Amino acid sequence: MTFATSPADAVLVDAHVHVFTRDMPLVPNPRHSPDYSFTVEQLLGTMDRHGVHYAVIAAASPWGDYNDYVIESLGKSARLRGTVIVQPSIERQVLEPMHAAGIRGVRLPFISLDRLPDLDSWDYRKFLRRLVDLDWHVHVHIEGPRLPEVLPALQRSGVKIVIDHIGRPDPVAGVDSEGFQAMLRAVEKGRTWVKLSGAYRLGANARECAQALCREAGHERLMWASDCPFVGAESTMSYPAAVEWLVDTIADPVIRRRIFGDTALRFYFS
Repeated sequence: MTFATSPADAVLVDAHVHVFTRDMPLVPNPRHSPDYSFTVEQLLGTMDRHGVHYAVIAAASPWGDYNDYVIESLGKSARLRGTVIVQPSIERQVLEPMHAAGIRGVRLPFISLDRLPDLDSWDYRKFLRRLVDLDWHVHVHIEGPRLPEVLPALQRSGVKIVIDHIGRPDPVAGVDSEGFQAMLRAVEKGRTWVKLSGAYRLGANARECAQALCREAGHERLMWASDCPFVGAESTMSYPAAVEWLVDTIADPVIRRRIFGDTALRFYFS
């Protein structure tokens, strides 16, 4: 496939992929329970087939803080970075070897939680400060309407924020929702980024929300991601479709090139 991003002279960075094996331990009542493996070797092969130069392995909630395979995978190629899921009580001495391995942030899997943690608590204030000291980011996965409940405390901490899946916009209110507007304000303040990913999981307004982010907040804080291997939608979603979605969504080829790779390259690999 020939991508409209001209991979011959552009760097493509997939800012959100997953790797796992079928025998990894699942948390109780996981959101997804894959019955197959998608190994780092399969990921690298997928990247090669589609002209993707670098990728970021996102920790996934079905395996909780079992980060072993993600960290092991980073050692397979310098083309990879990653995030982990950890408890807020973790010490910096545990985080530092993860940084050396290629971890650059912590995923906060807050989606579907009945009760959100208190981000102003002592445990979380210590935790977020440790991430600031390491120059890591928090990778926020939460329903769009609940973004206003977590963004203020995260912004006060000074940590870099990456919001998952276009902020999971409200399927009815879309760009007019308070969650989207809170995300927009956070991006405008300069320490928040948004992944244009997972549109296939979202409502019909995902494209409109991505275009509004690009138009109103600027493209400098936007990163493309595939969400490969599309857990739960393997039969209906494909890697070329993830690429084509951004091509169809962002008309300007210069802006599209930056979203496809330049921003994520600086963020994760510089």
